Amino acid sequence: MVRPFMGKWSPCKRRDFIRKLRKIGFCRPEPGGNHYYMRYEAYTLTLPSNDEYSIPQIKMLLREIEDGIDRKLSLDEWEKL
Repeated sequence: MVRPFMGKWSPCKRRDFIRKLRKIGFCRPEPGGNHYYMRYEAYTLTLPSNDEYSIPQIKMLLREIEDGIDRKLSLDEWEKL
């Protein structure tokens, strides 16, 4: 059986991560304490302050985002943002 090509997870720069969240519908990052925050309706996401997010960190953040916005994000959809 031949499987269609599926993308691979890759690290993501903080700036690109924020740009993708804005396309999903999050508001601009807001300063607060030691971290920045982004809001989506009543949900608030705390952004880690490192310049590049590792693959495990991206997966963890996306699981948190999926729970917060009550919507699934596939790897394919994430790469297209």
